[in-house]
Amino acid sequence: MHVPFMLSRAQMRRIEPLFPLSHGIPRVDDRRIVSEMVYVTSTA
Repeated sequence: MHVPFMLSRAQMRRIEPLFPLSHGIPRVDDRRIVSEMVYVTSTA
């Protein structure tokens, strides 16, 4: 899926400490997920 808005790597580094830790379950691409949430809320 193409995300028209994508957070930069520097922006992700700033917010990564706020994410919960992974407990044995592989993480999805957090950058893509957060970018999609920002895009949806900004266009709604």
